[in-house]
Amino acid sequence: MAENVKVCNLVKNYDNIRAVDDISFTAEKGEIIALLGPNGAGKSTLMNMISGYLAPSSGEIFVLGRNIREFPLEGKKNIGFLPEGSPLYPDLTVREFLNYMAGLRLLGREAVENAIKTAKIENVAGQKIETLSKGYQRRVGFAQSILSDPPVLLLDEPTDGLDPNQKRHIRHLIARMGKNKTIIISTHLLDEAETVCNRIILINKGRIAADGTAKDIVKQAGAENLEKAFYQLTTTEDEA
Repeated sequence: MAENVKVCNLVKNYDNIRAVDDISFTAEKGEIIALLGPNGAGKSTLMNMISGYLAPSSGEIFVLGRNIREFPLEGKKNIGFLPEGSPLYPDLTVREFLNYMAGLRLLGREAVENAIKTAKIENVAGQKIETLSKGYQRRVGFAQSILSDPPVLLLDEPTDGLDPNQKRHIRHLIARMGKNKTIIISTHLLDEAETVCNRIILINKGRIAADGTAKDIVKQAGAENLEKAFYQLTTTEDEA
């Protein structure tokens, strides 16, 4: 299998707070990985560093074998990123926004139309983003992340705000796209991690607490299910 992402001893400090503490892992083509952990565990910080939007305090990140610090533009071309909250331009229509984002990546109209079709947002493509529901705005953000059909896709809470039907569509889409890509999903939804992803990296207080399939992690924790394993691996005696 091709190693699409390699994270080496990654650290991120904010003053005297260590948000990410010496994290290392590799991710291969065909893997759909859930970054699972409690709020404040460091998931979004890690995603922002892998995407190149946030510089690490120390450590290295390789995408398709190349250090993204040395080749930042190439790294962003090979990575599709759906950040938490999807920063959008509310006064643009959906198609105007996607055309703008495609232009930044030197992509043509075909890429925009393919992304609109894939995300199933044809019916709102002419509407201003500010008029859309949170769920549709999330789907527009998802369409933006797949414009270049990148080999690596980073999705921070991809189904946040979606109704059950929209959520099912995005999850099926992730499963299909994940056969030929490396997809890393930051989520707090246990069912999403267990049903959509074939690997879970459980993060707690900036460190990796467990890494494996859902069954591996349940077994490691000696728990009955993933919910109880999550609790055991992320809760201290003081918090219990």
